Amino acid sequence: MTEEDGITAAMRYKEIVGLARASAENLRTWELARADLLETELAEAHAAVAAAIERQDRAAERAGRWWKMALHNVERLTWLDTGEEPQPVPTARGQYLERYLEEVKPSYQELVQAVLALGWRAKR
Repeated sequence: MTEEDGITAAMRYKEIVGLARASAENLRTWELARADLLETELAEAHAAVAAAIERQDRAAERAGRWWKMALHNVERLTWLDTGEEPQPVPTARGQYLERYLEEVKPSYQELVQAVLALGWRAKR
């Protein structure tokens, strides 16, 4: 090995070590950026879950009110079994929540009209 080869090998070694350090720093920078991104996504996901829970609670409360109003309309019909209070359907799509809730009012109005159409039976 000549001195020239030794210098070349030492320079090559320093170059490789420098590239390794740069790669490690690049990886560290990427990992920190990725961690920040994941923290942001996690915070957004927590906010979305909280909003969904709030929407679900409001929908359940609203459905409960409609159910109580329906019960009030049919309570005089002793021959009618009202069954249990409605429960949330786990397969329902969250994006259709408002549509589902909008369908309740016309159904309730149909119930009221049906009870009124019973005439004397409804008055017992």
